Amino acid sequence: MSYCINPLCLQPDDPGNMTNLVCRHCGSDLLLQGRYRVMRLLSDQSGFGKVYEAYNGAVPKILKVLKPEHNSKSKIIELFRQEAAVLSQLTHPGIPQIDPEGYFQFFPRHSKEPLHCIIMEKIDGLNLKQWMRQQGNHPILEPQALKWLKQIVEILHLVHQENYFHRDIKPENIMLRANGQLVLIDFGTARELTYTYLAEIGGGGSVTKISSHGYTPPEQEKGYAVPQSDFYALGRTFVYLLTGKSVTDQSVYDPLNDQFHWRDHAPQISEQLA
Repeated sequence: MSYCINPLCLQPDDPGNMTNLVCRHCGSDLLLQGRYRVMRLLSDQSGFGKVYEAYNGAVPKILKVLKPEHNSKSKIIELFRQEAAVLSQLTHPGIPQIDPEGYFQFFPRHSKEPLHCIIMEKIDGLNLKQWMRQQGNHPILEPQALKWLKQIVEILHLVHQENYFHRDIKPENIMLRANGQLVLIDFGTARELTYTYLAEIGGGGSVTKISSHGYTPPEQEKGYAVPQSDFYALGRTFVYLLTGKSVTDQSVYDPLNDQFHWRDHAPQISEQLA
Protein backbone atom coordinates (compact mmCIF):
# COMPACT_ATOMS: atom_id res chain seq x y z
CA MET A 1 0.00 0.00 0.00
CA SER A 2 1.06 3.60 -0.57
CA TYR A 3 -0.12 6.06 2.10
CA CYS A 4 -0.95 9.70 1.36
CA ILE A 5 0.21 12.05 4.14
CA ASN A 6 -1.99 14.96 3.04
CA PRO A 7 -4.02 15.70 6.23
CA LEU A 8 -7.02 16.63 4.08
CA CYS A 9 -7.00 13.51 1.90
CA LEU A 10 -10.30 11.65 2.27
CA GLN A 11 -8.80 8.22 1.56
CA PRO A 12 -5.10 8.27 2.45
CA ASP A 13 -4.79 4.49 2.71
CA ASP A 14 -6.40 3.58 -0.63
CA PRO A 15 -4.80 0.31 -1.94
CA GLY A 16 -5.33 1.68 -5.44
CA ASN A 17 -2.44 4.09 -4.82
CA MET A 18 0.07 1.24 -4.48
CA THR A 19 2.23 2.16 -7.47
CA ASN A 20 0.90 5.65 -8.21
CA LEU A 21 3.18 8.67 -8.16
CA VAL A 22 0.32 10.96 -7.11
CA CYS A 23 -2.72 10.27 -4.94
CA ARG A 24 -5.80 9.61 -7.04
CA HIS A 25 -8.01 11.30 -4.43
CA CYS A 26 -6.21 14.56 -3.62
CA GLY A 27 -3.44 14.78 -6.21
CA SER A 28 -0.59 15.00 -3.66
CA ASP A 29 2.78 13.44 -4.44
CA LEU A 30 3.20 9.91 -3.09
CA LEU A 31 6.94 9.70 -3.72
CA LEU A 32 8.38 12.18 -1.22
CA GLN A 33 11.66 13.85 -2.17
CA GLY A 34 11.51 11.70 -5.30
CA ARG A 35 12.40 8.51 -3.40
CA TYR A 36 10.44 7.87 -0.18
CA ARG A 37 7.14 5.99 -0.42
CA VAL A 38 5.04 6.04 2.76
CA MET A 39 3.41 2.69 3.47
CA ARG A 40 1.41 3.04 6.68
CA LEU A 41 0.66 5.18 9.70
CA LEU A 42 2.36 3.82 12.82
CA SER A 43 1.23 6.35 15.41
CA ASP A 44 -0.67 9.59 15.73
CA GLN A 45 -0.79 9.56 19.54
CA SER A 46 1.99 12.11 19.98
CA GLY A 47 0.86 15.61 20.76
CA PHE A 48 3.23 17.05 18.14
CA GLY A 49 3.43 14.69 15.21
CA LYS A 50 2.56 11.53 13.35
CA VAL A 51 4.91 8.62 12.69
CA TYR A 52 4.84 6.61 9.47
CA GLU A 53 6.68 3.65 8.01
CA ALA A 54 8.25 4.59 4.68
CA TYR A 55 10.61 2.96 2.20
CA ASN A 56 13.51 4.17 0.13
CA GLY A 57 13.42 1.37 -2.41
CA ALA A 58 13.55 -1.76 -0.23
CA VAL A 59 15.03 -0.01 2.82
CA PRO A 60 12.54 0.66 5.65
CA LYS A 61 12.53 4.13 7.18
CA ILE A 62 10.69 6.11 9.85
CA LEU A 63 9.00 9.32 8.73
CA LYS A 64 8.01 11.86 11.37
CA VAL A 65 5.56 14.56 10.30
CA LEU A 66 4.67 17.56 12.45
CA LYS A 67 0.91 18.00 12.76
CA PRO A 68 -0.18 21.05 10.72
CA GLU A 69 -1.96 22.65 13.69
CA HIS A 70 1.52 23.37 15.11
CA ASN A 71 2.69 25.32 12.05
CA SER A 72 2.02 28.61 13.79
CA LYS A 73 4.04 27.61 16.88
CA SER A 74 7.63 28.58 16.21
CA LYS A 75 8.96 26.89 19.37
CA ILE A 76 7.50 23.51 18.41
CA ILE A 77 8.87 23.83 14.87
CA GLU A 78 12.26 24.72 16.36
CA LEU A 79 12.24 21.58 18.55
CA PHE A 80 11.20 19.44 15.58
CA ARG A 81 13.97 20.76 13.35
CA GLN A 82 16.41 20.47 16.23
CA GLU A 83 15.89 16.69 16.33
CA ALA A 84 17.19 16.46 12.77
CA ALA A 85 20.12 18.75 13.59
CA VAL A 86 21.13 16.70 16.65
CA LEU A 87 20.87 13.33 14.89
CA SER A 88 22.92 14.58 11.96
CA GLN A 89 25.84 15.23 14.33
CA LEU A 90 25.77 11.86 16.12
CA THR A 91 27.00 8.54 14.73
CA HIS A 92 26.60 5.50 16.97
CA PRO A 93 24.74 2.15 16.74
CA GLY A 94 22.76 3.31 19.77
CA ILE A 95 21.40 6.41 18.00
CA PRO A 96 19.05 6.39 14.97
CA GLN A 97 20.80 7.52 11.82
CA ILE A 98 19.09 10.34 9.96
CA ASP A 99 19.17 10.36 6.17
CA PRO A 100 21.18 13.02 4.30
CA GLU A 101 18.96 16.08 4.10
CA GLY A 102 16.71 14.21 6.52
CA TYR A 103 14.66 17.28 7.38
CA PHE A 104 12.47 18.56 4.55
CA GLN A 105 9.19 20.32 3.90
CA PHE A 106 6.41 18.72 1.88
CA PHE A 107 3.59 20.70 0.29
CA PRO A 108 0.39 18.67 -0.20
CA ARG A 109 -1.65 19.45 -3.30
CA HIS A 110 -3.36 22.88 -3.15
CA SER A 111 -1.78 23.62 0.26
CA LYS A 112 0.06 26.84 1.03
CA GLU A 113 1.31 25.43 4.34
CA PRO A 114 4.13 22.87 4.33
CA LEU A 115 4.33 19.68 6.35
CA HIS A 116 7.58 19.52 8.33
CA CYS A 117 9.17 16.08 7.91
CA ILE A 118 12.11 14.06 9.25
CA ILE A 119 13.20 10.78 7.65
CA MET A 120 15.49 8.40 9.54
CA GLU A 121 16.56 4.83 10.14
CA LYS A 122 13.83 2.42 11.24
CA ILE A 123 14.83 0.57 14.41
CA ASP A 124 13.47 -2.98 14.39
CA GLY A 125 12.55 -4.00 17.91
CA LEU A 126 10.57 -3.02 20.98
CA ASN A 127 11.03 -0.15 23.37
CA LEU A 128 11.86 -1.17 26.94
CA LYS A 129 8.32 -0.51 28.15
CA GLN A 130 6.97 -2.91 25.52
CA TRP A 131 9.77 -5.39 26.21
CA MET A 132 9.02 -5.45 29.94
CA ARG A 133 5.33 -6.05 29.27
CA GLN A 134 6.26 -8.89 26.92
CA GLN A 135 8.30 -10.38 29.79
CA GLY A 136 5.34 -10.08 32.18
CA ASN A 137 7.05 -7.11 33.91
CA HIS A 138 9.54 -9.52 35.44
CA PRO A 139 12.51 -7.60 36.92
CA ILE A 140 15.77 -7.85 35.00
CA LEU A 141 18.79 -9.51 36.63
CA GLU A 142 22.07 -7.83 37.52
CA PRO A 143 24.13 -9.01 34.49
CA GLN A 144 21.44 -7.64 32.15
CA ALA A 145 21.24 -4.40 34.12
CA LEU A 146 25.01 -3.86 33.97
CA LYS A 147 25.11 -4.58 30.23
CA TRP A 148 22.29 -2.16 29.48
CA LEU A 149 23.57 0.50 31.87
CA LYS A 150 26.98 0.45 30.18
CA GLN A 151 25.37 0.84 26.74
CA ILE A 152 23.14 3.76 27.70
CA VAL A 153 25.90 5.58 29.59
CA GLU A 154 28.13 5.30 26.51
CA ILE A 155 25.35 6.76 24.34
CA LEU A 156 24.75 9.62 26.78
CA HIS A 157 28.48 10.28 26.98
CA LEU A 158 28.54 10.81 23.22
CA VAL A 159 25.46 13.06 23.32
CA HIS A 160 26.89 15.14 26.16
CA GLN A 161 30.30 15.37 24.45
CA GLU A 162 28.55 17.07 21.55
CA ASN A 163 27.14 19.60 24.06
CA TYR A 164 23.59 18.27 23.98
CA PHE A 165 21.45 16.60 26.60
CA HIS A 166 18.34 14.53 25.94
CA ARG A 167 15.80 15.69 28.58
CA ASP A 168 13.38 12.78 28.10
CA ILE A 169 15.05 9.54 29.18
CA LYS A 170 12.40 6.90 29.93
CA PRO A 171 11.68 3.26 28.95
CA GLU A 172 9.52 4.31 25.99
CA ASN A 173 12.47 6.21 24.50
CA ILE A 174 14.95 3.33 24.66
CA MET A 175 14.61 0.61 22.02
CA LEU A 176 16.18 -2.85 21.92
CA ARG A 177 17.55 -4.08 18.60
CA ALA A 178 17.44 -7.80 17.76
CA ASN A 179 21.23 -7.96 18.27
CA GLY A 180 20.92 -6.70 21.86
CA GLN A 181 22.01 -3.11 21.20
CA LEU A 182 19.98 -0.44 22.98
CA VAL A 183 19.02 2.64 20.97
CA LEU A 184 18.10 6.02 22.45
CA ILE A 185 15.31 7.63 20.41
CA ASP A 186 13.21 10.80 20.32
CA PHE A 187 15.71 13.64 20.28
CA GLY A 188 12.97 16.19 19.70
CA THR A 189 13.37 17.42 23.27
CA ALA A 190 17.19 17.54 23.24
CA ARG A 191 18.81 20.80 24.28
CA GLU A 192 22.12 22.29 23.22
CA LEU A 193 24.36 23.28 26.12
CA THR A 194 25.54 26.78 25.19
CA TYR A 195 26.97 29.65 27.21
CA THR A 196 23.73 31.51 26.53
CA TYR A 197 21.70 28.66 28.00
CA LEU A 198 23.93 28.39 31.09
CA ALA A 199 23.76 32.16 31.62
CA GLU A 200 20.00 32.06 31.22
CA ILE A 201 19.38 29.42 33.88
CA GLY A 202 22.20 30.78 36.05
CA GLY A 203 20.52 34.17 36.05
CA GLY A 204 17.22 32.74 37.22
CA GLY A 205 15.63 32.45 33.80
CA SER A 206 13.86 29.27 32.76
CA VAL A 207 13.43 27.47 29.44
CA THR A 208 10.83 25.25 27.79
CA LYS A 209 9.75 22.59 30.28
CA ILE A 210 9.81 18.95 29.14
CA SER A 211 8.19 16.55 31.58
CA SER A 212 7.51 12.79 31.74
CA HIS A 213 5.74 11.96 35.00
CA GLY A 214 7.89 9.85 37.30
CA TYR A 215 11.10 10.25 35.30
CA THR A 216 11.72 13.99 35.10
CA PRO A 217 14.03 15.42 37.82
CA PRO A 218 12.84 18.29 40.06
CA GLU A 219 15.13 20.92 38.51
CA GLN A 220 13.83 20.10 35.04
CA GLU A 221 10.22 20.34 36.24
CA LYS A 222 11.09 23.93 37.18
CA GLY A 223 12.68 24.66 33.79
CA TYR A 224 16.33 24.38 34.85
CA ALA A 225 17.47 21.14 33.19
CA VAL A 226 21.20 20.37 33.00
CA PRO A 227 23.09 17.36 31.54
CA GLN A 228 23.04 15.65 34.95
CA SER A 229 19.24 15.63 34.67
CA ASP A 230 19.58 12.83 32.11
CA PHE A 231 21.19 10.60 34.74
CA TYR A 232 18.37 11.18 37.22
CA ALA A 233 15.91 10.03 34.56
CA LEU A 234 18.17 7.10 33.70
CA GLY A 235 18.22 6.07 37.37
CA ARG A 236 14.43 6.16 37.48
CA THR A 237 14.34 4.07 34.31
CA PHE A 238 16.48 1.40 35.93
CA VAL A 239 14.31 1.42 39.04
CA TYR A 240 11.47 0.38 36.74
CA LEU A 241 13.57 -2.27 34.97
CA LEU A 242 14.93 -3.73 38.23
CA THR A 243 11.57 -3.87 40.02
CA GLY A 244 9.05 -4.33 37.22
CA LYS A 245 6.96 -1.68 38.93
CA SER A 246 5.94 1.80 37.86
CA VAL A 247 8.21 4.46 39.33
CA THR A 248 5.06 6.21 40.60
CA ASP A 249 3.91 3.10 42.50
CA GLN A 250 3.77 4.17 46.16
CA SER A 251 5.43 0.92 47.23
CA VAL A 252 8.43 2.10 45.19
CA TYR A 253 8.34 5.84 45.89
CA ASP A 254 6.64 7.68 48.75
CA PRO A 255 5.89 11.19 47.42
CA LEU A 256 4.76 12.54 50.80
CA ASN A 257 8.12 11.87 52.42
CA ASP A 258 10.12 11.96 49.17
CA GLN A 259 11.57 8.52 49.88
CA PHE A 260 12.40 5.59 47.62
CA HIS A 261 11.64 2.01 48.68
CA TRP A 262 12.47 0.35 45.38
CA ARG A 263 15.30 -1.68 46.91
CA ASP A 264 12.70 -3.82 48.71
CA HIS A 265 11.49 -4.97 45.29
CA ALA A 266 14.91 -5.72 43.78
CA PRO A 267 16.55 -8.38 45.99
CA GLN A 268 18.27 -9.88 42.93
CA ILE A 269 20.89 -7.14 42.69
CA SER A 270 23.97 -6.43 44.78
CA GLU A 271 24.38 -3.56 47.20
CA GLN A 272 27.20 -2.27 45.01
CA LEU A 273 24.94 -1.88 41.98
CA ALA A 274 22.10 -0.47 44.09
